[in-house]
Amino acid sequence: MSISDPSRAPAGASGHHGNDLPVADDRIFDGLADKFANSLYGTARGAIRLAVLDHLLETALPADGSPALDVGGGLGQMSAWLADRGHAVTLAEPSAEMLAAAQNGMGTRDVTYLASTLQALPAAAPGPWPLVVCHAVLEWLAQPQTAIATLASLMAPGARLSLMVFNRDALRLSNIVKGNLDKALEDRLSGTGKRQRLTPISPLTHDDIVAWCREAGLVIEQVSGVRVFHDYLGERGIEGERLETLIALEKRYCQSEPYWRLGRYLHYLIRRPERPLTHRPEDPARGDSR
Repeated sequence: MSISDPSRAPAGASGHHGNDLPVADDRIFDGLADKFANSLYGTARGAIRLAVLDHLLETALPADGSPALDVGGGLGQMSAWLADRGHAVTLAEPSAEMLAAAQNGMGTRDVTYLASTLQALPAAAPGPWPLVVCHAVLEWLAQPQTAIATLASLMAPGARLSLMVFNRDALRLSNIVKGNLDKALEDRLSGTGKRQRLTPISPLTHDDIVAWCREAGLVIEQVSGVRVFHDYLGERGIEGERLETLIALEKRYCQSEPYWRLGRYLHYLIRRPERPLTHRPEDPARGDSR
């Protein structure tokens, strides 16, 4: 069976995804700033995520001090990264608690703070921006399929977008590894957006992102996996030299077949062309570069 034919693919294998348990509202993280800080960025998961992003972005993004918009910037890790490289950063975040925590942790860095949802940014921060960063946001939206068009509207011609989304296929594999076989078979993968659970309400596939970028007239230049190994290990609490070895492996294989497809997150470098496209852009994951 060709997985490229969505009419013949099993449920969840391709096509556009929202939530398989309909959720009316986006997930905004008031009340969860400490949980994010401790359970993600205070662990090996967060260290690997930031190390791989640094590896992918250090030479890929312009180091020209241009303005940068960090959409859904959360606790401010990427805003700090951008500010340290000379960018004039605006951090947009809808959670008042997360925004305050980001501001408290930013030190003397020159960052502008904006309380705004992604959907409100065309009015609140229209730009056009030469650089937009949007990491781990789309999977928390009730209607993620409109987000890339919104991001495209914020970008100047020739602008770059660093986009990272939670990978639905990796979530399926993780459930199988954990023994949640019925859940995986029935494709019940999305979270409900309730209580303290942090399973995204709208995990996405690579095919979703490719289709939505084409619709928005954006070109995907590079796709990578973030945490392609760590989340499948039975071992927890990895630290020291062992963590450094794992980070080296994550960096080495994050853009190699088949490993990038297994990343807990998929990361994309995306460009808005100087002129509207006159042809259908290719999916770099299906080209000779892989």
